[in-house]
Amino acid sequence: MKKKLGLIVNPVAGMGGRVGLKGSDGPEILMKAIELGAKPQSPKRAIQALQRLLDIKDQIDIITYPDDMGENEVRELGMSPVVIGSIVKGMTTPEDTQIAAMQMKEIGVDLILFAGGDGTARNIYNAIGDQVIVLGIPAGVKIHSAVYGQNPKSSGELAALFLQDKVKEVQEAEVMDIDEEAFRAGRVSAKLYGYLKVPYEKRYVQNLKSGGVAGEKATLEQIANYIIDNMDDEHYYIIGPGTTTRPIMEKLGLKNTLLGVDVVYRKKLVANDVNEQSLLKIIEGQKAKIIVTTIGGQGYIFGRGNQQLSPEVLTKVGKENIIIVSTRDKLNTNFGSPLLVDTGDEEINEWLSGYYRVIVGYEDSIMHRVSS
Repeated sequence: MKKKLGLIVNPVAGMGGRVGLKGSDGPEILMKAIELGAKPQSPKRAIQALQRLLDIKDQIDIITYPDDMGENEVRELGMSPVVIGSIVKGMTTPEDTQIAAMQMKEIGVDLILFAGGDGTARNIYNAIGDQVIVLGIPAGVKIHSAVYGQNPKSSGELAALFLQDKVKEVQEAEVMDIDEEAFRAGRVSAKLYGYLKVPYEKRYVQNLKSGGVAGEKATLEQIANYIIDNMDDEHYYIIGPGTTTRPIMEKLGLKNTLLGVDVVYRKKLVANDVNEQSLLKIIEGQKAKIIVTTIGGQGYIFGRGNQQLSPEVLTKVGKENIIIVSTRDKLNTNFGSPLLVDTGDEEINEWLSGYYRVIVGYEDSIMHRVSS
């Protein structure tokens, strides 16, 4: 008997990332993102995951929603979905996601594969709780929840293994979300909403995002001093988000965007909270370096909360001009696993892979592997 796969794509997930809006929840923010030139990210990422299911397409029935909520992505790969429900094209809502999940539960799907962010995970949890096994394709700006694969490829591969009964372990995974208004103001207010059941195989799924470790102030100051002492007058310095990079801006006496991207040149502020297009204009024809830190507990350096640092920005800056900073404690929360990249472009992910020097103190660094 064929297995039934439910597919839900949130077509607006992730649209706020590259334009610096730190989310896309709510119609007003979505309209602003579109005005700033944001393009849909989740359809492409859904396709990347679905490609991993092509080898078993004759063993599964894909049940999905119309148009850009899943049907288009399935058909683009030459597969024939069972389309249920109805939507207003181009005007999908969180309620559409919830209704789709409830209908798929009633049909009796074996797995719901969904593309979105923390808001999408919340919608699905609100609709079906832990009554259906689900798996997320990471496509949002905010990915605090632990219900997602490490990247779209991992989500697709894990879904395929689960549908073939090659992965049988199922775990409860946290559904987390934050207050986006507080997030845009530089405050992280995360809340646990519940748990979803997900297939589990450690190498495919991401961990819950963890906070910083207490007692790191001295180390963070050492890292900041080292970075500042080694800044030259030739490069623009693109400072990524996070509490590890924040002391750099503080010691320079410059305004910092905790959850955004800032640009410094000759130790002076060029711009705060820039989006992808602003960044590209600033560094056009210039030398630049990117300073980023890891997400504790997950290990991502690109693709989670800093989508402004897009494949195009990364290409212009160059792999050799990426500076990674982290405390040893923060690295240890990843249990020795490689640092991760998920830019949305598989070629760029592969290009970024390799060994990097991670600054962990003043004139103190360790080599650490980065993997796609």
